[in-house]
Parts: sequence; C-alpha cells; structure tokens
Amino acid sequence: MTVAATRTDTALLRTRGLTKHFPIRRGLFGRTVGTVRAVDGVDLTVPAGRTVALVGESGCGKSTLGRCLLRVHPPTSGEIVYHRTDGTAVDLAALDEKGLKPYRSEIRLVFQDPFASLNPRMTLLQIVGEPLRVNLRLSAKETEERVAELLRRVGLRPEYLRRYPNAFSGGQRQRVGIARALALAPRLVVADEAVSALDVSVRAQILNLLKDLQDESDLTYLFISHDLGVVEYMADEVAVMYVGRVVETGATEEMYGQPLHPYTEALLSAVPDPDPAARRRERIVLRGEVADASNVPAGCPFHPRCAYAQDVCRTDVPALRPVAPGRTSACHFAGQLDLKGVDGP
Repeated sequence: MTVAATRTDTALLRTRGLTKHFPIRRGLFGRTVGTVRAVDGVDLTVPAGRTVALVGESGCGKSTLGRCLLRVHPPTSGEIVYHRTDGTAVDLAALDEKGLKPYRSEIRLVFQDPFASLNPRMTLLQIVGEPLRVNLRLSAKETEERVAELLRRVGLRPEYLRRYPNAFSGGQRQRVGIARALALAPRLVVADEAVSALDVSVRAQILNLLKDLQDESDLTYLFISHDLGVVEYMADEVAVMYVGRVVETGATEEMYGQPLHPYTEALLSAVPDPDPAARRRERIVLRGEVADASNVPAGCPFHPRCAYAQDVCRTDVPALRPVAPGRTSACHFAGQLDLKGVDGP
C-alpha cells in the first residue's frame, strides 16, 4: 500500500498509532481472557542518516516495537510508513509477505545475544553469505569475495571464513552479526540491545564500529537499549517508552540536560557520574515494578510510581504532545515541573 509522502520529509521511517496486542488464552479450548498491550499506539519518527535510541526498563515494549518495524511481529493496527529512495512511501504494516520481500534487505536486525543468534553448525562464510545466496543468487566465488570484504569492514580477518562461531569471543561474534546485517546494504539497522551482553571494554569497540559504519554507508539506526550511558554516546535523538507507549522524545543533549517526563528523570538519575567525587547526583528509586501490560492502570500508566502524581494523573491519560521545539512529552505537567537531568545538582 502506497501512502502520500513529500520529498522534503527527512524521515526514513515513521509509525502512526502502531499497536501490537498479544491475546492471553486459557483453558482447554484456548479462550481469550485478556490482552497484553505490548505496543500501544506508538508514534515514532526515525530520520534518515540519524541514530534514534529507544530506551526504557525491561518489559516496556522496546524489543516488540523493533520487531514490529521488521514485521517479525505483524502489528495489530497502525501504520509503518517507510520512505523509499525515490521519495515515495509505503505502509509496511499493510503488506503481505510477498509485498514485504523487496524491503527485507533494506531493514535489518542486529540481535542482542551474539551466542544464540549464530548457528553453531554454520561457518562464517555460510552465516554471512546466506543473505547473499538467497537474495542475490551469487556464485560461490562471488559470495566468498563479498563475505571476505564484509568481515574486513567489521574488523575480522578474511582467513576466518571457514571457522565456526565457537572459535570466537562474544565481541567477535557480534561483529559477525553486524556483518550479516550489512550483507545486503541496508538503509535501516535495528540494533536490539546489541552491546548489553558484552564486556565493557568490548562494548566500546562495537559502538565505535557501528559509528564508523554509519559514516561510511550513511546508515540509519534504531538503537534499542536500557543503558542510558551508551545511548548518550550513540544517539542523536531519544524516545522513552513505558508500558508500550512513548512518553518522551527529543534530541539527546537536550533531554539529558532537561527531561520533560518524571520517568525520564528517574532513568537519567541512574546514569553513572564520570566524576562522582566532584558532585553527588541523587538517585531516584522508583516504587514497585513496571506496570503490567495486560492490566494497565487507569489514567497515566506511570502515576502509581510517580512522585509528582496528582488527581488528574489517576483518571486522564496524557497525550504525547509538543512541549518545546523538537520535544514531546506525555505528562499532564510537562514543562511545569523542575526535573533534573544528568547535569543537575
């Protein structure tokens, strides 16, 4: 399904009211007794050539949203508007498997676990070369040459072609996963917690690699993470999710300096201070756990844990609305609260 688009739109991908609900089934006949609202009406813009980070606690719907964009999970409703190179746009949510095939090579995924995401019975040549073989039908010699070049790009030696994943460290395996994602020259890469399973020293290498590859190939990243320190280094823009909804968006530097949502303030309070001896940042410890996506509280989903909650927060759902240029927040009192960022006292 083709949708209207303008050539001046800088977005590579945009979601409108995107939802993904999973039914809860019980009993012998699988009767539906409830719904998990994993993604619940998300509007998100991913500008071309930029890195947008999707952050939040575990269980907030980040990974499910990323998989909806890849159509691993078919959305329950809403649009995924993808802008082609010619300036026109298509709604990926409305396409069947045949219609999606041309876009599978343009949107790729880097998995979280570098150990589970690689087939232990396949060599690097087979793992990285499989997308080339399936989509481009290259000869064996051409495939080997392309895979060798991809391994060089991610910092691995071409001589490793015929080795198996068990011969490599976690960081090297993640480089293989990145090479596989880049095999078909994608425009958008969804990196789902791509460094969370790695040692700190190896994380820095992989993050620098991702930045270098972005500069070389004009890649666009959706960077899913719970590590706000990593996000500050990687992302141009940040979208904060809570219980399936985006509650704040904005440029990274502005959001880290002055958050507009109490949930963002709490997340930022956990960012390690590079010089803890110089000043002490007060850690905000939220009460309870992330709300149950199958039983979302009335009103603002965050209000049971929010220190600023008032009566309106318990009854009315706040809309995600513009608060300042380039900034949105889903808080009734956005712009009125004195919230502290990472530079706060």
